[in-house]
Amino acid sequence: MRADLRLGIDVGGTNTDAVVVDRADVLLAKAKAPTTPDVTAGIAAAIEAVLDGLGEGRDRITHAMLGTTHATNALLARDGLRRVAVLRIGGPATLAVPPLATFPADLRAAVAVGATVVAGGMEFDGTEIAPFDADATARFFDSVAGRAQAVAVTSVFPAVSDRHELAAEAIARAVLGDVHVSLSHEIGSIGLIERENATVLNAALVGVAHTVAHSFGDALEQHGLRPARYFAQNDGTLMELEYALRYPVLTIGCGPANSMRGAAHVSSLRDALVADVGGTSTEVGAMVNGFPGESNESVGIAGVRTNFRMPALVTLPLGGGTIVSGGDRPVRVGPQSVGYRLAESALVFGGSTQTLTDAAVAAGRVEVGHCAPHPRHHPALAQALACSDAMLAEAIDRAKVVPGDQPLVVVGGGGFLVPDDVPGVSEVHRPPDHEVANAIGAAIGLVSGQIERIARFGAGGRTAAIAEACESARLQAVRAGADPECTEIVDVEEVPLAYLTDPAVRIRVKAAGTLRFV
Repeated sequence: MRADLRLGIDVGGTNTDAVVVDRADVLLAKAKAPTTPDVTAGIAAAIEAVLDGLGEGRDRITHAMLGTTHATNALLARDGLRRVAVLRIGGPATLAVPPLATFPADLRAAVAVGATVVAGGMEFDGTEIAPFDADATARFFDSVAGRAQAVAVTSVFPAVSDRHELAAEAIARAVLGDVHVSLSHEIGSIGLIERENATVLNAALVGVAHTVAHSFGDALEQHGLRPARYFAQNDGTLMELEYALRYPVLTIGCGPANSMRGAAHVSSLRDALVADVGGTSTEVGAMVNGFPGESNESVGIAGVRTNFRMPALVTLPLGGGTIVSGGDRPVRVGPQSVGYRLAESALVFGGSTQTLTDAAVAAGRVEVGHCAPHPRHHPALAQALACSDAMLAEAIDRAKVVPGDQPLVVVGGGGFLVPDDVPGVSEVHRPPDHEVANAIGAAIGLVSGQIERIARFGAGGRTAAIAEACESARLQAVRAGADPECTEIVDVEEVPLAYLTDPAVRIRVKAAGTLRFV
């Protein structure tokens, strides 16, 4: 029997979706299960349902991919985070803004066990700001011994030279033992404070990643599955389990990215707007060449500014479970949602809570449930749906990256909330299997690697600098689980740094490849 199937799972606020696809990305089975408070039980239920739909093919599943909200939820709830020792190598140049200065106070209290700045760091040309202070570094780690569960190390311009960060990592392990160490040159790009923030978040999330990986493995083994495990990341690609355990912060934002990739697959469109409508929220963004359009602005995560490249999205508190309050004008739509309790709370399922699903049923946009909303609810539901339509139209207009009418691909279980006629939209596409597009996006994902650095053109000039960056990105993709024979460079970006005295350029390279099958 040929082993060539992939299992894709996406955890949403209301439902957990699961699909099985073959090596040609053909959908063989799909299923939905309510997301549970502990999330893991919902994953296990979705796996069971999709395997029932698959029938005899479970022994052919070789890979399982998970798109999960665990990391985001942990940061928002300030729960399950590791205590981090934060070291910045940048004195005396960066003393004016201390580490964690931009963190919300409650998150800083939940995460930080200590923070300091020691001498060191690099100029853009590779010379030292100051010699690295190894003694001060050792004293700092000794002061947090027994309390630090992880370490975050950041330095100035590590994209030029990472030797100070690597020296600090060696000291951390010598003093603290076998502790996780997050290094900023592996996490973020140019920009000290944002990169430092991202590195601290990554270190804090390591425990969450291990818990999720263990639960994911248990859910698979409950059904006799032992596939290679992958996690979806925020650019619409995948990373192997061990890579995800080292860089869990990269899983933040994977849900919208999965929806974009899934939308491209089920619609066969490469450039379009995408509206992902779930039970709790709606996210609208632009799909460019089959991948999510990236934000050009710093991205905030749980109140912390980072410099990750994340999908550029307009997010609305609108979904199938959004609560409609009141029976007279003005009707209030959201932001609260019944979430995963939709099937027991909405009017159409015999509940007592007015939701946007009830509004869509009353308007004839969808047929679900077994109880038609009473006529006394119709005026309020009609107002709510009109308000929802207006909010969606505004969000779609804001998400555009080019002028003029564009096609719109609607995905997600709450897609019935999007009307057939939307201002500024040339055509509304509701392709087959759009309701599980997020899980499809996870299942079909490529494996990627990305590097960003500042290069000064030496003896080899521009060609040599770009070639070296491309090879680094390709190797990073292979380490993340890509097939070395099917990995290629998909994006090269050069930004000249004209304000510097010596010729220099910021280079960003992304490589992507198909999954490595064994």
